Amino acid sequence: EGVSGVVVSQGTDTMHYTAAALSFALQHIPVPLLLVGAQRSSDRPSSDAASNLTGAVAMAANADLGVVGVTMHQDLSDRYIIAHRGTRVRKCHTSRRDAFKSINSNPIARYDLHTRQIEYFESPPRRRSDHNFSLKPAFDHHAYLLKFYPGFDPQLIDAAVKAGARGLVLEGTGLGHVSKYCYDSIRNAVKNDVPIFMTSQTIWGRVDMNVYVTGRDLLNLGVVPLEDMIPETALVKLMWVLGQTRSIDKVHGLMLQPIAGEITERTAITEAA
Repeated sequence: EGVSGVVVSQGTDTMHYTAAALSFALQHIPVPLLLVGAQRSSDRPSSDAASNLTGAVAMAANADLGVVGVTMHQDLSDRYIIAHRGTRVRKCHTSRRDAFKSINSNPIARYDLHTRQIEYFESPPRRRSDHNFSLKPAFDHHAYLLKFYPGFDPQLIDAAVKAGARGLVLEGTGLGHVSKYCYDSIRNAVKNDVPIFMTSQTIWGRVDMNVYVTGRDLLNLGVVPLEDMIPETALVKLMWVLGQTRSIDKVHGLMLQPIAGEITERTAITEAA
């Protein structure tokens, strides 16, 4: 009540996971909640700590946003601080100051450190005063993200089910594929009421499992494609969904229902792609 915005500082390694979690837990947030960090420590001449924080505070206080976001350098210069939507952002470099990129979407806003002006790129939720904000903080950690690769052992799927997994996210190749030798383990998981969702390890683009026979086989086995959702966001969302319901049908429904911009009908053509 009476707050213009919120800024949360955090280490950058898992900031996109935190941003996704807050995006699902904080429903209809009335003001911007912006996470900020630094790729270079404050004792280094090239530190981005002060400029990132300046941009985050300026946007939290003044930007017409009602959304969770991540605010970091746009590029290698010291002019622009960019705001990415919390469910569409990923850390894409180990050390560059512009390590965070919006995936399959454009950033939502930009702050000019020279002119102190805010520019908007997308149409994210705006500030709101309708008091519809709700907190849904329950998460269930019995969700796994498994990356497929040549030589992947499908016993990893079996082990996850045996360990009590309530849902699995596969990070498949290309349009959303894993090899046929995984079929039996996938079939067994689905039979044991462990839903399996498909994302792509290519980062950009969207899953389309109707193109090739392997994808169609996986659909017939019960694997659910997650459109253009980022794998890390999919894992966080699955944890959140499992915290909301124990119904398999509702888990499927919620995973495919856009909650915080994590799924789009059409993937944006972005510079990074």
